[in-house]
Amino acid sequence: MVKTASTMLPLGTEAPDFSLPNVDGKTVTRSQFVGKPLVVVFMCNHCPFVVHIRSALAAFAKEYAAKGVAVVGISSNYTGTHPQDGPELMKKEAAAAGYDFPYLYDETQAVARAYKAACTPDIYLFDADHSLVYRGQFDSSRPGNGLPVTGADLRSACDSVLAGKSVAGDQRPSIGCNIKWIPGKEPEYFTGIAAG
Repeated sequence: MVKTASTMLPLGTEAPDFSLPNVDGKTVTRSQFVGKPLVVVFMCNHCPFVVHIRSALAAFAKEYAAKGVAVVGISSNYTGTHPQDGPELMKKEAAAAGYDFPYLYDETQAVARAYKAACTPDIYLFDADHSLVYRGQFDSSRPGNGLPVTGADLRSACDSVLAGKSVAGDQRPSIGCNIKWIPGKEPEYFTGIAAG
């Protein structure tokens, strides 16, 4: 399994806009979450790194939604090579995994490019003003490393934001499968190797 790291978008970056279809058929936009912290997770159905945190991510989203943090999942994988990550199967996966948050499909991959997303999962936390305060791993657990999946890194960052405190600057990149780009249209910032 080849691993790809997140690009670590500069802190302070304003959350790029998005307007994407959800698994329920409705369009979801970034502006719907103005005034509340926002977690954006680039993810997909099949990646073993996403599958590894699947249950914990669903639980995290439920817990932190109750605290006022919005969570949005986005799949940007090219379905020409990975049809298992397409909208119909995303709908089934959202139901099976218990995802209460919007799970959006980025068919053109424009949103992934705007966020400089590279891997799945690639996680971003924006404060209530939608300024980037955390980007990186869910926690240190990876498939096969024996560490429990706790979401500790993302939880700590969210707790700091909710308490009105600065998020710690020691942030570790997420690691996962690379986003499956449309062939010949890989973004210039991406230097990963096909994985998962």
